[in-house]
Amino acid sequence: MKYTPKAPAILLLEDGKIFHGKAAGKVGTATGEICFNTGMTGYQEIFTDPSYFGQIIVTTNVHIGNYGVNNDEVESDSIKIAGLVCKQFNEFHSRKHSDGSLKDYFLNGNIVAISDVDTRAIVRYIRDKGAMNCIISSDELNVEVLKEKLSKVPSMAGLELSSKVSTTKPYFVGDPNSDYTMDL
Repeated sequence: MKYTPKAPAILLLEDGKIFHGKAAGKVGTATGEICFNTGMTGYQEIFTDPSYFGQIIVTTNVHIGNYGVNNDEVESDSIKIAGLVCKQFNEFHSRKHSDGSLKDYFLNGNIVAISDVDTRAIVRYIRDKGAMNCIISSDELNVEVLKEKLSKVPSMAGLELSSKVSTTKPYFVGDPNSDYTMDL
C-alpha cells in the first residue's frame, strides 16, 4: 500500500478545547454535537443509524475503514452522522467482498472526518464535561474563525429531527400470508 499524505485538521469543542489531527474523508468543515460509540465492528451501521443524525461520532475502536463498506450493511438510506473523529482512518480495505473503501464512501456522502487524534482522551473529556457541540475542519485552520462558526450552531436539545430521518412512505416487511403475524 502506498502512503497518502494527509492535510492538517482541527477538532474544536464548544468549550474551547482543541485537538489537532489529520484530514480524513472529505476536506471541509462539519459541525454537530459530539458523542462517542464503543463498537468494535459495524462502523458503517453506526454511520447510517438515524439516531446519530447531526452528530459527530468519536469511535473508540482504533481502526476505522479497514474492512471497507458493503451496500448490505446500512441502517438507512444514507449516512446520518455529521462527521467522524477516529484514531486511524484506513483508506485501503482488505475485505474481498466489500463494495468499496470508507474513504470513497465518505467522499460520495460529503462527510468530513479527522484522524490521528487521541480518541481515548476525547472520550474521557466529553464524558467529564458532557454533551456539547463541536466543529471539525480541514479547510479552515484559524481557531478564531472556527469559534465564530461554532457559536452559530444550534444545540441539539429540543431540535425536531424526526422529520429529517423518518421514512417518507410506509413500507412493510415480511410475508403478509405467513402463518404467524403481528396485528398492529
